[in-house]
Amino acid sequence: MRFRHRAAAGFATLLLPFAGLVGLASPAQAATSATATYTKASDWGTGFEGRWTVKNTGTTSLSSWTVEWDFPSGTSVTSAWDADVTSSGTHWTAKNKAWNGTLAPGATVSFGFNGSGSGSPSHCKLNGGSCDGTSVPGDAAPSAPGTPTASDVTDTSVKLSWSAATDDKGVKNYDVLRDGAKVATVTTTSYTHTGLTAGTDYSYTVQARDTADQTGPVSGAVAVRTTGGTTDPPPTGDKIKLGYFTEWGVYGRNYHVKNLVSSGSASKITHINYAFGNVKNGQCTVDDTYAAYDKAYTADQSVSGAADTWDQPLRGNFNQLRQLKAKYPHIKVLYSFGGWTYSGGFAQAAANPAAFAKSCKAVVEDPRWADVFDGIDIDWEYPNACGLTCDTSGPAAFRNLMSALRSEFGSTYLVTAAITADGSSGGKIDAADYGGASAHLDWYNVMTYDYFGAFDKDGPTAPHSPLTSYAGIPAAGFNSADAIAKLRSKGVPSAKLLLGIGFYGRGWTGVTQSAPGGTATGAAPGTYEAGIEDYKVLKTSCPATGTIAGTAYAHCGSNWWSYDTPSTIAGKMTWARNQGLGGAFFWEFSGDTGNGELVTAIDKGLR
Repeated sequence: MRFRHRAAAGFATLLLPFAGLVGLASPAQAATSATATYTKASDWGTGFEGRWTVKNTGTTSLSSWTVEWDFPSGTSVTSAWDADVTSSGTHWTAKNKAWNGTLAPGATVSFGFNGSGSGSPSHCKLNGGSCDGTSVPGDAAPSAPGTPTASDVTDTSVKLSWSAATDDKGVKNYDVLRDGAKVATVTTTSYTHTGLTAGTDYSYTVQARDTADQTGPVSGAVAVRTTGGTTDPPPTGDKIKLGYFTEWGVYGRNYHVKNLVSSGSASKITHINYAFGNVKNGQCTVDDTYAAYDKAYTADQSVSGAADTWDQPLRGNFNQLRQLKAKYPHIKVLYSFGGWTYSGGFAQAAANPAAFAKSCKAVVEDPRWADVFDGIDIDWEYPNACGLTCDTSGPAAFRNLMSALRSEFGSTYLVTAAITADGSSGGKIDAADYGGASAHLDWYNVMTYDYFGAFDKDGPTAPHSPLTSYAGIPAAGFNSADAIAKLRSKGVPSAKLLLGIGFYGRGWTGVTQSAPGGTATGAAPGTYEAGIEDYKVLKTSCPATGTIAGTAYAHCGSNWWSYDTPSTIAGKMTWARNQGLGGAFFWEFSGDTGNGELVTAIDKGLR
């Protein structure tokens, strides 16, 4: 996995471009013949995806557009697409790109952004006028209240609290909505809802009403599960449905274990790989101790709804995973060591496999979190081959390491490995004894993605996760079917092979050809890294325009992306079932939408 470990410090730079973009664009014309509407496409608690749609409601073409709005303090845009977004304090301005400013009568254009915080836009203006199409704004509707927080959760009740909305004439009251239906109207900023069912999931939002009885936008949603009752049933079928949870995702990505609950993903998976532990001096070690077991969670951030205390023996991701397993007992968690960045450490480990295995067991079975982990996953991505570094440990080293791990951990622990999917003749699968090692493992996570990308900056453009070969593929053997076939030929049982899915896309810029095979000038812009973007962003910023070899691709402007969608995942899961594979895994949870679209597709496809 070429991008699997990112230092947390790198995320601190993400907001810098927006901090420097100050000054408001001048309105292009009066907004008497156009409207602008806002929707919240997804919400993951402390962040969200917003979308504005501008429509020309007049009879003549619109030559340009500028949308302005205010966010409450603490809410801001972190990245945007299809518009130039700037800010001055809490006031935000979005101006059309050079290629999407002209709107014919009746035409629409949308732009989107990712935001941090929980506020909603207010005081919208389109080209200097009201966003509802009138030239003089009237009495403004109230702003959205803050996303509710839940406390005092019992079997049958929950207390909700939220920050107040604002309005030019004053807020009269608030409607409390449960799963979209109004359950109460209150004049304060808190409400206790009773009469609920034990062990049941609910979603709450709040909407303000002003003295003119106008309702404002709905707040962000808070997911609540009452205590007692039973947890969601485990996924149906006998296939493995495994996702990677990244240790560093709690920083810039602001993705936490509770997101697995709020997205609905926890009830649709069977296993989690916690990534990554490091490999230093031939031994397993915890990488980021703060994120792993020290970071304190507040009640609203916690899976259990209880806040961490300063003196409790375990906090951080490990404690949140413990709480997740209590709520979803069917989930098994494995501690994954290595990854692309840390695979160089395995060479020293291979020199003394028994000592390495002993060190890993000491970490996985540390008394503070021994109940959290059900196994170990080794992500040695280029044994006896070259990757970030070059390894010369020999073809038997990987098998010897897996044998030592099985001997140390015994038959009751899961022992797995993420491995290369290079199915070319003489490629990385041929470099190590994967067939012999499979006797000691429960399964392989075959990394059937990252075949092609802007690491070849000139192209040709190609899907980064092709299921099969196709005419014009840049490299023979670089596809899922060839990789699986080669591993089978080496004696790996089909049931021990999981098909890999990337919850992200890889892209180029400077591309004029829509079909695969075009030339490029470099990597397309990405939120965290050039040439890489999450599915949750790409699905709206650059929607798929075609498919090839079972994977979607998209050409928008001068950018060309490839990524998997719910539709292509459905096809890949059908293929995996027909091949008798053990299931599927994916990298990684935070690339999915707030409601877990891709996890749902894997779950449904493997039933």
